[in-house]
Amino acid sequence: MDILSKLRPFDPTRLQSRRTRLIRRWLAAGLLVLGGLLLAHPGLARGAPTVLAAHDLPPGTTLSAADVRLADIPDEARPAGVLTSLDSVEGRLLSGAVRSGEPLTDVRLATAPTAVDPGTATVPVRLADEAVAELLQPGQQVDIIAAPDQAAPASVLAAGATVVTIGHRQPATPKGPLVLLRLPEASATRVAAISLERPVTVTLR
Repeated sequence: MDILSKLRPFDPTRLQSRRTRLIRRWLAAGLLVLGGLLLAHPGLARGAPTVLAAHDLPPGTTLSAADVRLADIPDEARPAGVLTSLDSVEGRLLSGAVRSGEPLTDVRLATAPTAVDPGTATVPVRLADEAVAELLQPGQQVDIIAAPDQAAPASVLAAGATVVTIGHRQPATPKGPLVLLRLPEASATRVAAISLERPVTVTLR
C-alpha cells in the first residue's frame, strides 16, 4: 500500500507541457543557427546588388553615375537579365524609357557601348513601318525621311544617321519599334520634333 500511495496518477497536461518546452528549445536553436548564417553571409538578408534608375530616364539617355544607383534586392524581386554593377552601365545608351527606382536589365541598353562623338546627339524615333525596322542593324547608316502631309511634301530630315540600337515593338503601339539614331546636334532637334507630328521612316545606305 505504501508503494501504491507514492505513485502519481497519469497527468496528460504534464506530457503536453514537456513537448511545448522541447519545441521551444528547437525553435530557439534554429533561430541561433539562422542568425549565425546571416552574420556570416549578409547577402542572404539583404539580397543581391542591383542597378536601379536614380530618376526618370527618357530613351536615348547616355547613362552616367548620376543616373543610376546600387541597391540590394531579394532574388525573388529581381527580373531576369538585371545588371549588378555600376561599371556595366557607364556610358551606355538606353533603348527605352525607365522610371525612377526601376531595375535596369540588359534589354534596356544598346547592344554594345557606343562612343559619343563630339557634336552629335542620340534621338529616339518610332518608325512608321515595322518591316523597315527589322532590316536595321546597329552601326548602319541611314537617311531619315518624313512622310508627306497636307502642309508639306516628303522630305529628308537628316542624312547619314547611325543606328545605335533597335528596341522591341510595343503591342499597344500601332507604329513600329523605337530606333535610336545618332546624328549631328544641328539635325537632332528637328528630327525629334517632326517625328512627333509626322510619320517617319528611313532609307538604307
